[in-house]
Amino acid sequence: MNLIRKAGLKCLRKLNSAWKAPRKRRARQEFEAVSLRSGDLAIDCGANVGEITVQMSQHGADVHAFEPNPQAMAVLESVTRELPTVHRHAAAVSDHDGYAALYLHRKYDLDPMAHSAGSSLVAGKHNLDTNCSVQVPVVDIARFIRELDRPVKLLKIDIEGLEARLLNHLLDQELLGRIEYVFCETHEFKVPGLWRQCRSLRRRLAASGADHVNLDWA
Repeated sequence: MNLIRKAGLKCLRKLNSAWKAPRKRRARQEFEAVSLRSGDLAIDCGANVGEITVQMSQHGADVHAFEPNPQAMAVLESVTRELPTVHRHAAAVSDHDGYAALYLHRKYDLDPMAHSAGSSLVAGKHNLDTNCSVQVPVVDIARFIRELDRPVKLLKIDIEGLEARLLNHLLDQELLGRIEYVFCETHEFKVPGLWRQCRSLRRRLAASGADHVNLDWA
């Protein structure tokens, strides 16, 4: 990437972050207002070290937490070990089952935990080292939700650039209607071409009446 393009993208990311700041605050307020109780079902896609997983589970809700990064998963296991309603999955989520390369942050070796959240299945994400990856299991989230055979109260998605593909997959499989609340981070300026995908997704969600999907998380 040439220096001019790199500087332009950095500027766009800053402008987008400033534009989204109040929307993020509203999204967090809406998330906090969701009441999860015993018997409810929540899914945390991109759980990292478990901050949101623990919050989801604090009133007894069943929580399925997906995290593919090995270091982050070790912390997630530690902080949720005494929480019987948390079900941990050492896997990434996508639109298919199988295995894939999880690319690590370019500064991962300097501080694996600090940069664990930046890991992604999307090789084109701007802050990754494509020469540094680990093979991880991948779970088809649509199949997983269908096989749960229960309504999902809350779905949080923060999977470093694969969110648009995941939500389009849930729309294609007509499963988004089984989920009461969806909160999703889009990372639209961290992957080439993702801004257009997210714009198309917003239009598709609006056309389908999916006003329970919030794309301004985090």
